[in-house]
Amino acid sequence: MNINLYINKYRITRYKFFKWRYEINFIHKIALAFFFACLTGLLAQFRFFIPGTPVPVTAQVFGVLLSGVLLGVWGGFSQCIYLGIGIAGFPWFAGFNSGLIYIAGPTGGYIIGFILAAFFIGFIVDRYIKSRNFLSMLLLMLFSTFVLIYLPGLIQLYIWSGYTLNLISLISMAVLPFIFADIIKVLIAAGIASGLTPKNSYGKEIDLKK
Repeated sequence: MNINLYINKYRITRYKFFKWRYEINFIHKIALAFFFACLTGLLAQFRFFIPGTPVPVTAQVFGVLLSGVLLGVWGGFSQCIYLGIGIAGFPWFAGFNSGLIYIAGPTGGYIIGFILAAFFIGFIVDRYIKSRNFLSMLLLMLFSTFVLIYLPGLIQLYIWSGYTLNLISLISMAVLPFIFADIIKVLIAAGIASGLTPKNSYGKEIDLKK
């Protein structure tokens, strides 16, 4: 069997998955969302701290971005499940933490951003076929990471500090130390996502060729 046959079989398989994911019932979508919530909780435990900031580097962003790609808007629901179960007391926030007190801490805003980012990516990927190439995925994920995730994180860190940090201090603590690592995560996630997503319609895309 030559390489072209393997490629064609892969393209058919990925299309069938996305078509199936788009059409399955509510219970199955909840199950997939819960799986990605678990994945987010697992990736949250891969963390390390950088001197000068209370915000750790984690692998969560990688899972958040891919949840939107693979589940559509249900990727956003997966992050809602992650947030809700964590607040309820299950210790799967970074460092095996849980509870509302963690969300009120210096890193809680990022988790809110996870929800926004996954919903946004999922909506765009499901609605626009052109969003599924590498460059589009890269731009989509850069915006989701550095705006939709970072902005709530900065706001929460500012509130947590008692409104004492200025903009330069906030950026120094919550942006600059993480830019390089997050760009690497985004590049990897965009590469994987562009390879995983079908380049033809599986739902109600609005940019179908006439």
